[in-house]
Amino acid sequence: MGLDADAIVVGAGLAGLVAAAELADAGRRVIIVDQEPEQNLGGQAYWSFGGLFFVDSPEQRRMGIRDSRELAWQDWLGTAGFDRPEDYWPRQWAEAYVDFAAGEKRAWLRAMGHRSFPVLGWAERGGYHATGHGNSVPRFHITWGTGPGLVEPFQRRVRAAVEKGLIRLCFRHRVDELLTTDGAVDGVRGAVLEPDDASRGEQTSRTEVDAFELRAQAVIVAAGGIGGDHELVRRNWPERLGQPPRRMVAGVPAHVDGRMLGITEAAGGRIVNRDRMWHYVEGLRNWNPIWPRHGIRILPGPSSLWFDARGRRFPAPLYPGSDTLGQLAHIMASGYDYSWFILNQSIIRKEFALSGSEQNPDLTGRSWRMTARRAVGRKATGPVEAFKEHGEDFIVRDTLPQLVEGMNALAGDHLLDARELETEIAARDRELDNPFTKDFQIMAMHNARRFLGDKLIRTARPHRMMDPKHGPLIAVRLNILTRKTLGGLETDLEARVLGSDGAPVPGLYAVGEAAGFGGGGMHGYRSLEGTFLGGCLFSGRAAGRALAVALA
Repeated sequence: MGLDADAIVVGAGLAGLVAAAELADAGRRVIIVDQEPEQNLGGQAYWSFGGLFFVDSPEQRRMGIRDSRELAWQDWLGTAGFDRPEDYWPRQWAEAYVDFAAGEKRAWLRAMGHRSFPVLGWAERGGYHATGHGNSVPRFHITWGTGPGLVEPFQRRVRAAVEKGLIRLCFRHRVDELLTTDGAVDGVRGAVLEPDDASRGEQTSRTEVDAFELRAQAVIVAAGGIGGDHELVRRNWPERLGQPPRRMVAGVPAHVDGRMLGITEAAGGRIVNRDRMWHYVEGLRNWNPIWPRHGIRILPGPSSLWFDARGRRFPAPLYPGSDTLGQLAHIMASGYDYSWFILNQSIIRKEFALSGSEQNPDLTGRSWRMTARRAVGRKATGPVEAFKEHGEDFIVRDTLPQLVEGMNALAGDHLLDARELETEIAARDRELDNPFTKDFQIMAMHNARRFLGDKLIRTARPHRMMDPKHGPLIAVRLNILTRKTLGGLETDLEARVLGSDGAPVPGLYAVGEAAGFGGGGMHGYRSLEGTFLGGCLFSGRAAGRALAVALA
């Protein structure tokens, strides 16, 4: 039987595009199959904020940040918490990725036209010991152009290879089975779905109109994780994070359903670390949704006061921006699956950003004029103000009793007592009468403003929450937002999928989220952020280059 290509890539997201581009550059013939229409080229990466993890970058040095490979690896190990036999390959991938982020990653991207916004973000700040979770320094480099700007160079490379006849794009091709011959994976079989002109991200038809079968020397699985299937998320929910939420919002489109993980497992691939996942706790129900249960994440600065459903303030160091999974475990231990921010207009103006390319038209559109407006005026960005006006999770009032009344009405549980909240907030406000304090959150606010980027655009000047000059008061109900699968198909450093015996399954590779971004979980239990897109880039590049040599 003749081969249709040298390699087949299942999934047209960022990792799949990188792998295909690398193979084509080496002269290999590639077929990319994806169940979604062509308008979804680039997958989830297109919707992202475009954050990338670089170590000791020129952007860091210009802002006075002293970073190093050693510090980054210290932070990674303290965050990942590798502690299982299955962590052998994830740890190898993690160390190789940190070397990449401290080495050629930035130059490799810049050669393709990638640029970063000059002001860095400081994600996952931790708040524990130096060897514990979190980034010791700001490392979150925002792509100038956000997600579309990151996808663009690889989409361009793939389109050029299509013109040369090296890559063939097969959209609306849903893979239902991996084919094997004499124990080696050498093809895919599935259904051709009817054409669908739904906009990017919208749910598409699953009506079958034909069948297909394709053969090649190898198959790369680049089909993502499970975040769009909430029942699958609940089935894999780890006990350490409490009971799974009854109610969640979706940070990814419905087609991120984990189907290919099961299909690859049936072909002999081994899945490890199924219980490791990354879900956000600052999710909003999108007032203008694109996909089912569409949620948007707040990227908060450090000043909002955080309360559980009963009105109890979060303990140190679980303040905004510190420890995502620590916050998630704390929320689930409360017996409820939501929590509250209380803030005011001064804080929302400076400290609220929304994750996603569509929520940041200034950065996505590469408009310096629009971006400069973030630093002036009384209002937040247009998308944030739109959520404040239209979003069902926002309550805006002039007084705290009015605010709490609205919060109780929204939640329907009537758990909040205005007098108790006022006592907590007034006590916090008294701590601002001096330049020093025993309140750890206020310490964190002062620490943040020692970083120029936060002082300029991400952290409000400390002030009394109840001061009318900074009003009105704002409450935001925060929902659990599904996002990333941290476990996945176990792979070696060439991205070859390993079987239950630990040996590579001939002809089978996996990249991106399907491989836990490398090895079956290179992040371990938690992420430093800016590392998901980078994991797609790194694993896709590794697979493409390794397979190109193997096919020689």
